[in-house]
Parts: sequence; structure tokens; C-alpha cells
Amino acid sequence: MAAYTSALRQYRESSVGTLADDASPHRLIAMLYDGAMERLALAHSGVAFGNVHNKLRGIDSTMAILEHLRSVLNFEAGGDIARRLDALYDYMMRRLVHAKLADDVDTIKEVMALMRTIKAGWDAIAPAA
Repeated sequence: MAAYTSALRQYRESSVGTLADDASPHRLIAMLYDGAMERLALAHSGVAFGNVHNKLRGIDSTMAILEHLRSVLNFEAGGDIARRLDALYDYMMRRLVHAKLADDVDTIKEVMALMRTIKAGWDAIAPAA
């Protein structure tokens, strides 16, 4: 079973790596949003079912994605939108710290709703293929 799990993990990592190599900058951000949503779902189920490992893995990896999204914001080119996204990412990270400490499923749902809204906006401005 461990060999299967390891092989599956390697496949996923190489598949995502291949996708990322071929992706546009816009698509890369979309992939980060997708990844954050997957990890938020993991955190949600971890809290809901008392699985501390999944809760921590989901929240911590979502926070890492949010930190990365903050680090690539271009405040010069993005102006007010970049500043607002920075503040929103910061808010989401603070809410996730609360969810982590309080086992608060509603806070995770709040962050998921915010992420869905951001993702929908990002998808709406996708460049024509």
C-alpha cells in the first residue's frame, strides 16, 4: 500500500509539474486557486470529522498558497486591485489561523466562499486562447 501511495504522489507531482511548465501566468494563478480550494475542502473535512492531520495539512497548505499569492502581487502594475487582494489574502490567512485554533468549520466555509469569489473573478478575465 505504501508503494502505491508513493507512486500516486509522484504521478500527481509530475503531472502538475508538467501542467505548470506549459501553463500561462494566468493559468498558473488559476491552478493556485484550484489548489487552495482542494486544500480548504481537506481542512473542512478534517475539522468536521475530527481528523487533526487533515485539518492541519489543509489549513497550512492553504496558508502557504495564500502567502505565495501575496508574494507575487505586483503593486506597481496592479495598483488598487493588488492592494485589495493583499488585504483580502491577509484577512483569509488570519481567519484560517482562527479556524485552526478553534476548530471552526464556519470560518473555513467563509474562506472557501471568498476563494470561490476570487477564483470566479480570475476566471472571468482569462485571456482568449
